[in-house]
Amino acid sequence: MTELIDVPAGLRNVVVTTTELGDVRGREGFYHYRQYNAIDLARHKTFEDVWFLFLEGRLPEPEERARFAKELAPLRVLPDELREILPLVARAGDHPIAGLRTALSVLAAARDLPPLWDAGPERRKADTMLVCAVTPTILAALHRLRSGLEPLEPRADLGAAANWLHLVSGAEPSPAHARAIEQYLIATVDHGFNASTFTARVVASCGADVVSAVAAALGAFSGPLHGGAPDRALASLDAIGTPDRIDEWVRARISAGDRIMGFGHAVYRTQDPRSVLLREIATGLGGDLVDFATTVERRVVEILAELKSGRELYANVEFYAGVVMELCGLPRALFTPTFAVSRVVGWCANVLEQAAGSKIIRPAARYVGPLAPQPVS
Repeated sequence: MTELIDVPAGLRNVVVTTTELGDVRGREGFYHYRQYNAIDLARHKTFEDVWFLFLEGRLPEPEERARFAKELAPLRVLPDELREILPLVARAGDHPIAGLRTALSVLAAARDLPPLWDAGPERRKADTMLVCAVTPTILAALHRLRSGLEPLEPRADLGAAANWLHLVSGAEPSPAHARAIEQYLIATVDHGFNASTFTARVVASCGADVVSAVAAALGAFSGPLHGGAPDRALASLDAIGTPDRIDEWVRARISAGDRIMGFGHAVYRTQDPRSVLLREIATGLGGDLVDFATTVERRVVEILAELKSGRELYANVEFYAGVVMELCGLPRALFTPTFAVSRVVGWCANVLEQAAGSKIIRPAARYVGPLAPQPVS
């Protein structure tokens, strides 16, 4: 009989595989994509550069960057197979991530995307590029349809972030807003073996098609304890309202045992480097919301240090993500979808890495129910 191995709840600190895609070093407040500091990439590179890095293992040369952009442009266009179905999906409900799952599943069926097990490396890569490129177009189209507006066509002359803002609003974004969102997208492409990434790899290990793995990841991502937090963090600022109410509101939440959304992280024991970057971006954009957010952050950290001594709780990526997206004109219903626009690239990179192996992920559970077998009367 195979001996079972007990591990911590949530698989905390349990190594389940190896990866060349990146790592999170929580005690150092540092994470990287392949061989590069992720925050340095966000400061100095484009989203397409980082996408290329995840696919090819290196940053592109100028001619490769141009060729990659040219290859992505037609993939961003809404596929004919979805033009008729998207209005129906939009009318079915106002949950963008659920709508994206549905639309991608329809696309996979219409294009007959093969199981990863049956596809070669080039076909796998092509399928991931399609899924990543069309995701923002689908999400923006669903948003506009639910708002009584017609979907827009992506522009070949705009990069991923500027296209996303254009597809949502119908206007060409300012360079400052486009760059702010691009830096956010770069900083959130991948982040270790988080719940949605692990989910994508479990499905990929079964040999399923790319969309099945991404749809499963989207299901995990939609939870408020994972990708669904940026709008909730901003809602906390709304609930506090004014600086004089910070202490009262925070202490009441903690006394009630409630979680302060936008604070604390499962890995970091110092400041979240993504939050530091986004605070800088928000400060550069300026405004009353930024001033209030920085005041709230400072006081919440102080109160958490007082009431939860030794826990080392700081603002995480969601806190300032919501602030930046609000300043750039994105509606709150699209905060989590914006996160998904970037993270789908990380999921797909993990899917490709997992598909290169042949071992299915199949852990065990320790049974703790009534003793068996019991007689059946």
